[in-house]
Amino acid sequence: MPSSLPSLFQVFIADWAPLHDPRLDKLAKSLVSFSTSLKKGDKALIDAFDIPPEMTIALVRAVRGAGALPFEQLHQSTVTREMALEAVDAQLDITFAAELARMKKMDAYIAIRGGSNITEMSDVPPKQLKLVARKMKPVLDWRVKKARWCVLRWPSPSMAQLAGMSTEAFEKFYFDVCTLDYAKMIPGMKALKTLMERTDKVHIQGPGTDLKFSIKGIAAIPCGGKHNIPDGEVFTAPVKNSVEGHISYNAPTIYQGTAFDNVRLVFKAGRIVEATANNTAKLNAILDSDPGARYIGEFAIAFNPHILKPMRDILFDEKISGSFHFTPGQCYEDTENGNRSQVHWDLVNIQRADWGGGTIHFDGKLIRENGVFVPKALQALNPENLV
Repeated sequence: MPSSLPSLFQVFIADWAPLHDPRLDKLAKSLVSFSTSLKKGDKALIDAFDIPPEMTIALVRAVRGAGALPFEQLHQSTVTREMALEAVDAQLDITFAAELARMKKMDAYIAIRGGSNITEMSDVPPKQLKLVARKMKPVLDWRVKKARWCVLRWPSPSMAQLAGMSTEAFEKFYFDVCTLDYAKMIPGMKALKTLMERTDKVHIQGPGTDLKFSIKGIAAIPCGGKHNIPDGEVFTAPVKNSVEGHISYNAPTIYQGTAFDNVRLVFKAGRIVEATANNTAKLNAILDSDPGARYIGEFAIAFNPHILKPMRDILFDEKISGSFHFTPGQCYEDTENGNRSQVHWDLVNIQRADWGGGTIHFDGKLIRENGVFVPKALQALNPENLV
């Protein structure tokens, strides 16, 4: 990062203002032109969660620059927590009815989620979190199904700490990841999609992991910077009752504000019959939220070349180079396997050699070994071909 540019985390006081950082414009332009493909006359909602006003302004200007109409909504995580603590049905009905009515008028949705404390919601009672999620679901469904959308996190000192990096180093990492030329992924993703859609049996092995399941007849969806930033995965879903074996996830995670480590799941006929972690009781409470929470709704192979280690932020962690995620809970409509749940928990296993290694076989053929794609058509997704 040029030394003349102040850190985005720096606090400015009195009459001083931060120098303009051109990386904000580059990111905003990518979100507008590539991720959401805004055009003249489009209406775009910018949902800004605890991010610097400079970034929101950059997005407003980028939307206008595309000839579209910007709309903005600002959030503070501490206020969101307070509202959730004692929210009631009647209150949430009004809130989300208004949000849904506005969303129905939008062509695109861009959300950037910041905040210095990623566990801000950790002491909100589970029943309250479930209530808010249930009431918000129609809004979320409309965004996903009817609008062009993109969601990303915003860097903070707490994220840098979780990543084991200085704030300046993490800030550079963030912009390298988020402004990656995602178009480079397209050829390899198309090849992986084709291969997955003609595959029946998947076999995944690694330390503490031996999983077998089918993905026959289920679509595979490439993700290369159009919805989530950072990005870099192709996802599908297992046939619901086909999963057999066990998996040990080596990436730490946070779900519903609680940190989990060393999650291990055992499957029989697709169902999670045993689940352990550093917080086994809370893990099983989540998996008992509804019957579908003990079945898998997503299987994804990830390959972002800049993301090499977990930081308990799933938008980053699920894209780790050489990883896959195997997700308890709700499936996506585009990869329908019949599973329904209020839970969708992306749990990550890293298979690079420096994380213990591992293999993925499709119908008996080696597809990836120690995080490296083997078939020639998929080698375009290996790190050296994406940076």
